[in-house]
Amino acid sequence: MKYLEYKGYTGSIEYSKEDKLFFGKVLGMKSLISYEGATGPELENDFTASIDDYLQECKALEIKPEKPFKGSFNVRLSAELHKEAALKAQELNTSLNSFVSDSIRAKLQEIG
Repeated sequence: MKYLEYKGYTGSIEYSKEDKLFFGKVLGMKSLISYEGATGPELENDFTASIDDYLQECKALEIKPEKPFKGSFNVRLSAELHKEAALKAQELNTSLNSFVSDSIRAKLQEIG
């Protein structure tokens, strides 16, 4: 398992050899939600508890919880690459958004 998953949130799994401790943070969010544990099960328990605490705090403060990986992000690239991609998308009779999504999907499948 590369990541922890709970209630739509994804967390990293890292290990500190120096501290002999597993740790991680929720990915794809501006808010920092971190957790730790001496064993895998402890790490998982702290991860789920941290998510539950975050959601309870949001509810108590009457704010909407941040959702990770909303489906949109900004990509910065050279003007020339932008032009090439836009023109290729037009040639393929698709949107630039679809062209970029398809390209990312193909690259992810290629690298496994």
